[in-house]
Amino acid sequence: MSSSPPPLDETIEEQSPNRPSSSDASVRGRRGRRDSIATESSYYGEMAQDRMFDGPAPDTVPSSISSFAHRPRSRSRSVSTTRSFRFFDTAAVERAHEVEQQIHGYQYNDEDEYGTDVFADHMSVRSTDEIHSLHTVNTNGSYRPHRGSFESIDPSKQFNRQDSTDMLLLDRTDSYEGSPTEPHTIPDIVQQTVYLKEEDLILALAGYKSSQVRIFIFTILCICTGGLAYLILRWLPRYRVYLTGYKVPLSKCDWVVLENQWGELSFHNIIKRRYNFPMSSVFNIRKDPDKPSSELDTDPLMPVLQYFDYRYMRLILHPIEGKFMLNNDWRDVSWTDINAIRDGLESVTIEERGLVFGENSIDIEDKTIPELLVEEVLHPFYIFQLFSMILWALDQYYYYATCILVISVISITNTLVETKSNMRRLREISRFVCNVRVLRDGFWVNIPSTSLVPGDVYEISDPSLSYFPCDSIQLTGDSIVNESMLTGESIPVSKYAATAETFYLLADANSGTIVPELAKNYLFGGTKIVRVRKPQAGNTQSGPQNAADEEAVALALVVKTGFNTTKGALIRSMLFPKPSGFKFYRDSFRYVGFMSMMAAIGFIFYTITFIKLGLPASLIVFRSLDLITIVVPPALPATLTIGTNIALSRLKKKDIFCISPNRVNVGGKLDVVCFDKTGTLTEDGLDVLGIHVLDQRQSKFSELFSSAVSVVPTSTKDVDSKWNLRLSMLFAMATCHSLRLIDGDLLGDPLDYKMFTFTGWAYEEEGSYYRPDGHDVDRSPTEYASLANESNKLTPLIMHPPPELARNIVAGDADNSFGLEGADLGVIRCFEFVSQLRRMSVIVKRFKDPDMQVFVKGAPEIMRQICKVESFPTDYDEILHSYTHRGYRVIGVAAKRLPRLSWFKAQKLKREDVEKDLDFVGFIVFENKLKSSTTSIIRELGDAKIRTVMCTGDNVLTAISVGRECELVRKDAPVFVPHFEEMTILRWECVDDPELILDSTTLVPILPSTRGSQYSAAAMRHYTLAITGDVFRWIMNCGTAEVINKMLIKASIYARMSPDEKHELVEKLQEIDYSVGFCGDGANDCGALKAADVGISLSEAEASVAAPFTSRVFEISCVPDVIREGRASLVTSFSCFKYMSLYSAIQFSTVGILYGSGANLGDFQFLLIDMFLILPIAVFMAWAGPFPVLSPKRPTANLVSQKILLNLTGQIIVNVIYQFTIWMLVKRQPWYMPPIAGADDQHVQSSDNTSLFLASCYQYIFIAIVLSVGPPYREPMTKNMPFIIAITVTLAMVSFILMSAPKWLFDLLVLTRLSFSFKLVILSAAIANLCVAWMGEKYLFPKISAAITRTRRHIRGGRTKTRKKFKVLMEEHEDEYRFT
Repeated sequence: MSSSPPPLDETIEEQSPNRPSSSDASVRGRRGRRDSIATESSYYGEMAQDRMFDGPAPDTVPSSISSFAHRPRSRSRSVSTTRSFRFFDTAAVERAHEVEQQIHGYQYNDEDEYGTDVFADHMSVRSTDEIHSLHTVNTNGSYRPHRGSFESIDPSKQFNRQDSTDMLLLDRTDSYEGSPTEPHTIPDIVQQTVYLKEEDLILALAGYKSSQVRIFIFTILCICTGGLAYLILRWLPRYRVYLTGYKVPLSKCDWVVLENQWGELSFHNIIKRRYNFPMSSVFNIRKDPDKPSSELDTDPLMPVLQYFDYRYMRLILHPIEGKFMLNNDWRDVSWTDINAIRDGLESVTIEERGLVFGENSIDIEDKTIPELLVEEVLHPFYIFQLFSMILWALDQYYYYATCILVISVISITNTLVETKSNMRRLREISRFVCNVRVLRDGFWVNIPSTSLVPGDVYEISDPSLSYFPCDSIQLTGDSIVNESMLTGESIPVSKYAATAETFYLLADANSGTIVPELAKNYLFGGTKIVRVRKPQAGNTQSGPQNAADEEAVALALVVKTGFNTTKGALIRSMLFPKPSGFKFYRDSFRYVGFMSMMAAIGFIFYTITFIKLGLPASLIVFRSLDLITIVVPPALPATLTIGTNIALSRLKKKDIFCISPNRVNVGGKLDVVCFDKTGTLTEDGLDVLGIHVLDQRQSKFSELFSSAVSVVPTSTKDVDSKWNLRLSMLFAMATCHSLRLIDGDLLGDPLDYKMFTFTGWAYEEEGSYYRPDGHDVDRSPTEYASLANESNKLTPLIMHPPPELARNIVAGDADNSFGLEGADLGVIRCFEFVSQLRRMSVIVKRFKDPDMQVFVKGAPEIMRQICKVESFPTDYDEILHSYTHRGYRVIGVAAKRLPRLSWFKAQKLKREDVEKDLDFVGFIVFENKLKSSTTSIIRELGDAKIRTVMCTGDNVLTAISVGRECELVRKDAPVFVPHFEEMTILRWECVDDPELILDSTTLVPILPSTRGSQYSAAAMRHYTLAITGDVFRWIMNCGTAEVINKMLIKASIYARMSPDEKHELVEKLQEIDYSVGFCGDGANDCGALKAADVGISLSEAEASVAAPFTSRVFEISCVPDVIREGRASLVTSFSCFKYMSLYSAIQFSTVGILYGSGANLGDFQFLLIDMFLILPIAVFMAWAGPFPVLSPKRPTANLVSQKILLNLTGQIIVNVIYQFTIWMLVKRQPWYMPPIAGADDQHVQSSDNTSLFLASCYQYIFIAIVLSVGPPYREPMTKNMPFIIAITVTLAMVSFILMSAPKWLFDLLVLTRLSFSFKLVILSAAIANLCVAWMGEKYLFPKISAAITRTRRHIRGGRTKTRKKFKVLMEEHEDEYRFT
């Protein structure tokens, strides 16, 4: 950036990025291809009839990737708590009267619904599906809004604005398809504001061109100041911009300056390359149907590609709009024709996309050691240390300067080693390179995965492929993948071949959003391949894919590469975490700034004093500058991290790991913790308690069957109308699941696994068996295989009952001549679980049965929607209510027969047709036990006044039962659940007493008019709410602010919550000033974990990168551990910071008194104080462990609060009085030796020097004792043995020097003789100083602070500080409750 880039013709690259061409790659034909170990067949779906490579056409499947479908986070919280943009005039022009018609086709006038006044009031951040320019400013001052409607503008998403003038837009001319025969004008936009939705980041961006004259002036300035100007402008880069360049339109700039909402600046050179490809190859062109056809086809050539990379995201200049845009959601316009997609790419297209998207690699820049060294050394902290060391060396403090140099070198080396180690680990996690077999120019070639580009078609059934190298769409075959790297759950997920609908969903998908319907075909880069199955070969009705390869293989289409993938987004979140904005860190730097001002005042005062004393000019300079290093000690910033680092080491010993150290202190301020239920509060696995089957004769449920054998009658006389339902229940449990047999293990959802193993049946998949009880399965009905062969289909899954159960099953058949095979079941088709539908279903064929059967299992609430009304028992609600109230999980089962259904027809059926008009069969009851530590931890958090909330996807009654069992909800308190009345009115009923309701506006209980409440007054005060996901969504969209706030402060249970709703709940709690923690273990929690102030993931998987903390102990005991360590770390940071501040103040007063007579401390005196007193005491002071009991009162995070500043001021006054008293006393002694004004530091012997040096040494030790905070946040000082030893040793050392120092030490420290009586005076005064400081810190100063606060309240007539919003809301609610 120091010089202007060369002209365009010199910078445009003629060659595409290095990637093997088709001629260089090895061509592998059908016969030359190596054998694959991938499974040869798949049983799902229907083979397409027109191409050999066509694969199954699956139906809806489950995927835990729904957690990646995050909403854009609310900006109101993050923007309001940060500074506004300081560098850019982000609202330079805010009114617009016309917008471009060429691309957007949107126009409005003063009569539009929103009109021009929208931007006159505020500037908004818009949440749209790509990088969005909220406003752009042309060089003539005119404003041009971004595409689309203004309906999504949110008044809460604002920047500070400035007034601007109304000006017209630049004229625009049309661009044409193909070669631009008609020139078009690129708007002269000089700056823009953009919102990166995927990163939740707001950027202000401006273009600059280097000025040779300004650069020359800047260079001269740096030389003349000895590099000082360079350093200052490096630390204050916004001023450096004006000295090196000038603003130009973005289309003409050489480099750009970016500033985010936190005031962080970055500079990026513009890369320009020859391109000459259509604009649609870079950007999505959204056509407006209202435009004439001549404009619909507008797709001009882009002669030059101009872009820059910001945080591994590529922003490219739009040739028509003149703005930089992301293209990470780019879709090829040809991705609608599946047949065309499978032809692969041609060389020209590969070159084009290589230029646009770069390499397919998540390759983190690995800075060299010299680069890291320069960055570290040029940090203001080390520059200040360097300045101090040079000053000390020039002032002949050689020993002290050498020690500081050694410590600095060790610190820098340690930082470099740690940084390189962290980057190496992250590179190992992120970078993945393998060889892939890809179809290019009609031939199969082997290339490295880094050469893949969007649109490439590659083989995923290649046995050498263990991980997906990029984000892809599966085209043929089916696969099972492990997405734990992204979700935290190791449950295998099934993927199937895409259909035409898949590409419509892909075209409509927002950036970073993968809807569940698309996720079933979407292969995430970096996820592990468990198994891939090719489509069935030999279908004579399908033509070959390509003459070069007639083999049927599983294929995938590359849609995203490199950092544009989902894994790339996770890696970016690790590389660039959001600033925590924690108050303590902000205040600490303000305090450093204040101390710097004090140093400047002292510098001026003592410079004048030295001049009056007539000291040499050189000595005046050295002494005055030395004062700065005393007031602002170089080690002060480092003390902020001592407590954090020690807390991290202690957490690591408890198997709790942290990737964001700044969040440790935040953990000490948590107000509320949200917990997932299953796997977090309760055990992972669910045990089947039993099953209830409908008894048709009585229209009621049967008794609870506790085993599969008890369901089946033991003799033919028991066969009656209820027989079919019992059998249907057993068949449903054996077949209606998504389990897969992988390497001899049955893998899948834990609930499915428990349900299947409860039956005792055996599982067969393509000749491989899983036998839960070890019984032999020596039969394999040939009907399924023969039926598949006749239809060119794939062999289905087969479920075999144990022999004794099979005999009972076939005994009830009219024709039992088939033997035990008659009990076997084959799964013909599977509609897997979808969270929105809350059910799954299978089509099953029993051996030799001409009909097929449908079995559905799902949430009991949806059974009424898909089953015949007359099929429900009369006690349906009673039994369901009974089990859910006791905390059991209930799954409903339904079934129906499909007469004379063929395999082909089964594959053609739509899911909505299969899952309707069913007969209800019964309930499967699961018990989910609490983890052993759950109740005690919830109780501990409650005792500490930390609110606990359950946020689960389970049934609301089950959640309430679990909440009461673990004491998250008081057992004697009423719980109110809302129900819809007339679709728009909520009725809040007590779950145990429907007559007890809440007022729908105030959410305050209304007692029944005919009788009193069964609850005590104390229990009524603690009533709580249990909210379901649909009600939560309705309240968020339609509820008043009062109802939303009441819900947020009173609800303890959130049930049936989707991942998106969990995410939103966390943000809404944050908006009312809660500091929110979230603890969960599954994929559904990823969004909430990332949004929370402190997210704790109970997972060993790599997906825990979405959470700051990861616990490998799957208990919520990690939550109080994090809170305890956070509180201890916060208090430790305060103590160390206050200690270093008082150390500076003590030394400042010592040197200040000596400076008054032209004297100073000696070199070895400084060395003894800093190296042998301050350093060990400050380090060991931070070793105190957390107090085991969580206190209801949270530690303060306000470093510049009245209480903290008053304590510091009081301690400074006490210590100054002590030193001044010692100085006045020593001057009256008969043996007093006055100082020599202006003497060098080797001849500073004087009674003033000796007495003040020894007195201050006691102060350094005793003040550490005073500031060593113990309960309620840290263990008592007596348990911190390293600190006790350090205090004892240093106290003994100082006392030894005071009382009987040997001559060599006496001379080394340049001391003078003191009388024994005066030595006792110093010692006695030091003890008195300790007592006064202790009493002041513990009693006097807090009382003075409280008195000042009361006085201020009395004068102002109320509270004197801003309170958190949720506390105000809770007080208002309590007042309202008392009034009612």
